[in-house]
Amino acid sequence: MMRTRASAVHVMKKRNIALGLSGAVGAAMAVKMLTRAKTVDWESVVADVPNSEHSRFVSIDGARVHYQEFGDSKKPTVLLIHGYTSSVTAWRTSAPMLAEKGLHVLAVDLLGFGYSEKPSWFEYTITSQARMVSRFMNRLGIGQATVVGNSYGGAVAATLALDYPERVEKLVLVDAVINDDPKKLPILKLASLPGIGEALTPWLVGSKAFWKRRMRSTLARPNHHLIDDTRLANVRRPLDSADAHYSLLATSRNWSAERISRDANLISQPTLIVWGEDDKVIPIENGWKLQSDILHSRMVVLRDCGHIPQEEKSDMFVELVTEFCRAKKGLIDAKDEAAARLEAKDGF
Repeated sequence: MMRTRASAVHVMKKRNIALGLSGAVGAAMAVKMLTRAKTVDWESVVADVPNSEHSRFVSIDGARVHYQEFGDSKKPTVLLIHGYTSSVTAWRTSAPMLAEKGLHVLAVDLLGFGYSEKPSWFEYTITSQARMVSRFMNRLGIGQATVVGNSYGGAVAATLALDYPERVEKLVLVDAVINDDPKKLPILKLASLPGIGEALTPWLVGSKAFWKRRMRSTLARPNHHLIDDTRLANVRRPLDSADAHYSLLATSRNWSAERISRDANLISQPTLIVWGEDDKVIPIENGWKLQSDILHSRMVVLRDCGHIPQEEKSDMFVELVTEFCRAKKGLIDAKDEAAARLEAKDGF
């Protein structure tokens, strides 16, 4: 009897501790949600934004879109599209380098991300983002461009090539999303849960520890030295507001990328596919599928590289894109493709 009573008391204590902890976590989440800013104020952060002297704003369908521009506008244009939870800062190293190579470079923040507006009326689908990019090009008077997309931005770039082929002279897909498999990743699974996503998103995106852990799985191990306070701040800064949390949730809940895998064979533009050999976010098999399905394509695999080649291997990435842009047909001769692939894997 005494032992049973002691066990009951022990169980009650553990239950009380668990309730106390859950209450404390709930209270912390509530405080975060109540104290977060409605939106990120550009004027208050501009001094800390990489390459902010190149920042511009333009209105697209009544929404304010942020982009950065580098190089001579008379040169061939390269349009850079970032991934999910990212922004133009994903190109902070490679964009200026591409401009130095003689290209006109535009890096755009998708609606709902970075320092672009995050309107509640926007659909936050891959298709709607591609439409926005096409209208962005209209607004700036850009008829055609080499379009470069990383991760989720790769899905947007591929959709642009499919839906607005006249806009895309050449296509560069960098560790691109081509299906709905990323919805199985923890951050997207949590965000998809009604109520849970709303409560956890502010907590997660504001957590330095969360982003450090996520970056360790995104970058290849040899590149973990890139994970510093500056990088962490650049990612977290544009996400620290109520409207950013909304756009993250809306994007995850409207994620539909199977079309890329299904219709890749319809992409007719010369296409360069760049993949990190150690990508743990989007498996390299996705890249090989793209290379198999897209007729005029070349696949280059970078060693000691994860999901963000433009940062992890910026020199090689810039060389690849520059050569691709300059090539008359956009691709190397078919007879040299296998040799080039081997060189990239062994030498890069």
